[in-house]
Amino acid sequence: ADAYYQYQTDECVYSTSDYSDMVFLRSLSFNKDVFLQFNSTVGKYVGLTELGVMNAERMNKDQAILQGLKASVDTVCRPNAQVLDSAVRDKA
Repeated sequence: ADAYYQYQTDECVYSTSDYSDMVFLRSLSFNKDVFLQFNSTVGKYVGLTELGVMNAERMNKDQAILQGLKASVDTVCRPNAQVLDSAVRDKA
């Protein structure tokens, strides 16, 4: 019952059918509190707590990782959204 846990969630957020407003979000949490988030529109990590700010400064120095995360909109989000959206539309 007494334990620490950290986890990461990745989300693709959009509201248009052409995916032009699609955003990739990566959130890192510790014991249910989000402390660090990457937003593909912003293009970098943003710290939401003291721990998050410290980690954001460190992680934002690695341009290769940031470029890969920004590309996730095209490599992960759009392809999966197209498959999942078509599966839903075909059922209607």
